[in-house]
Amino acid sequence: MRKILFCMLFSSSIAFAQQENANPLRRSIETDTRVIRQDVPMTNSIRKAFDEGSRNFSGTPGANYWQLETDFTIKASLDPSTQTITGSEKILVHNNSKEDMTSIVLRLDHNVFRGDVPRGSSVPAENTEGMIVTSIKVAGESVDLNAPPIQRRRNEPAAAPKLTVRGLQSTVATITLVNPIKAGTTAEVEIDWHTKLPGGDNGRGHRMTQRFDSTLFQPTQWFPRLAKFDDLRGWETSLYLGPAEFHNNFGKFDVSITVPAGWIVSGTGVLQNPTEVLTPTVAERFANVLKSDGEVTLVGADEKGPGKATKAGDQLTWRFVADKVNDFAWATSDRFIWKATKADIPGKGPVPIYMVFTPERAQLFEKAGENTKHALEFYSKLWAPYPFPQLTLQDGPSAGMEYPMVINSNQGAADHEAAHQWWPMMVGTNETRYGWMDEGFNQYMNILSSADSKGVDYNLDGLGQSYGRISGMEDEAPLMWSANDAGSMYGFQTYSKTPLMLSMLGGIVGDEAVINAMKKYTAAWTFKHPSPWDYMFFMNNELGQNLEWFWYYWLFTTDAVEGSIQNVSNANGKTTVAVHQPGEMPSPVVLKVEFEAEGPAIKKLANAEMIDATTAVVTWPVTVWFDGKRTFDAVMDFGDRKIKTITLDPYGRFPDKDKADNVYTR
Repeated sequence: MRKILFCMLFSSSIAFAQQENANPLRRSIETDTRVIRQDVPMTNSIRKAFDEGSRNFSGTPGANYWQLETDFTIKASLDPSTQTITGSEKILVHNNSKEDMTSIVLRLDHNVFRGDVPRGSSVPAENTEGMIVTSIKVAGESVDLNAPPIQRRRNEPAAAPKLTVRGLQSTVATITLVNPIKAGTTAEVEIDWHTKLPGGDNGRGHRMTQRFDSTLFQPTQWFPRLAKFDDLRGWETSLYLGPAEFHNNFGKFDVSITVPAGWIVSGTGVLQNPTEVLTPTVAERFANVLKSDGEVTLVGADEKGPGKATKAGDQLTWRFVADKVNDFAWATSDRFIWKATKADIPGKGPVPIYMVFTPERAQLFEKAGENTKHALEFYSKLWAPYPFPQLTLQDGPSAGMEYPMVINSNQGAADHEAAHQWWPMMVGTNETRYGWMDEGFNQYMNILSSADSKGVDYNLDGLGQSYGRISGMEDEAPLMWSANDAGSMYGFQTYSKTPLMLSMLGGIVGDEAVINAMKKYTAAWTFKHPSPWDYMFFMNNELGQNLEWFWYYWLFTTDAVEGSIQNVSNANGKTTVAVHQPGEMPSPVVLKVEFEAEGPAIKKLANAEMIDATTAVVTWPVTVWFDGKRTFDAVMDFGDRKIKTITLDPYGRFPDKDKADNVYTR
């Protein structure tokens, strides 16, 4: 059915193009007709997944859905005097795919701090040597880190195959395997490495500065990890450029971090050895966080140093364990104040919220606990209960970034960064390619949370309409364009446009229907990796409509509706409103009709809703445009009551540059 529809649309497009080309002098800004595309493009990657049964038109994981799992055991030590982390790690790779793995792709994100790699607009404050890998083993066999390119003369016997790696100076490196990792089996990768954390004045963009001098460190993307491997593309080999974020495998982390005594360490996961690293007093406070109401102090400003904040000695090792997470971040300082509160998660109970910050920045954390508590409780009701055992706010130069169970944030961005625990930490979206499924969904839910925190109803009116003022700008990349390549409008494409799209969707099906559908989408894809097509098809099924036309125009184009009222006429007791759409995106026709206070009774219409005694909202579905015409005659028979005003798109949900021509007044 989809194929037949596409062929019909394609044939119509050819016929229209031939008609246009028949008269080369006829070239106006607006064509007389348009062809409304009613399906979404299906790329090779999603077609492959459909063919293999890992995904389908239901929008839920297919019968053959699978995903890679990577379990990390990391031992790392920090030397504040050199600002260097030295680490060794073991990665247990669970090849849950249906094919043998002939290579392994590593992500070495810290190489973005080298001066000789591709970068986006985020420029580091300090260049370093990047990620220095000193040893790699796969299944116990060493990888040649310095293998020259293969050059073999004719008739020369081939050398014995060996493990090699390419790209160790890039953010993406590839290990070529001699013995593939068989489908359904596991293999262990061992890596030794070291990297310096960049400092200096704050870099431009998130994550570009990771320390305050040598007194506070905020490591992120700090260890070698496997790239994402899935049913869509195999290895995700997009470079890390800075602005666009990540797409990681889920797994378990067991991380031991050695720092000087007196330094407090926070991070992803649950601290396994509090009595080994904390003084008895602090350890007791730590153990009783959930028994206290309000905010409690674990380590105060006057309790710094060995023997006060932590056990005495030379060095201490802090061990954290986290399950079903896609990353690990941490922070440490010898100057941290450590406070805590809790959030009550529906259906789960209380979870601790920790805050670590320096004394001179304490004012930035006065409302951080309160804001984060509201966020965790609100989003738990909105989408799904917060899935992790704790959340920590970490002070530092990166004051707006998120990781599992960790947000590098103060009170200013606490709500936004906490929301990221749902996307991508719970629903593992591909932030690098499809930032709108991460930051965009986040911006949408932030609007709802902000209203709730003020005790008022949310209001999405006007958002969809506002896109009309942006549509058509040549610098804007469509939402389906890789966030890595979005250019100067990265912020709008990745963050701001999605709430406008969901505003229009709410204008079609109702905001509560959108929210309820996304709630079910969250449940379907918890700790899995949905694609945009999964989201589109899931929403179609849950909302009971084929909305592919909607997804096509919002996700794959930068088109708008540009609706207007061209004429209003009366004949035979009926009112006809000529509604015009010069834009390429269609929309339902929604008219608000305001009547005089006195007069004959207002007749009922099947497609009208009376919102008060003298006001009706009349709706025609988007299908009225599918015949290709740009003008639709909206005929209304309300009887003889006189009409004062008619407003097109009264709630401002459909992209429109000029709303002044949306109003008719008698």
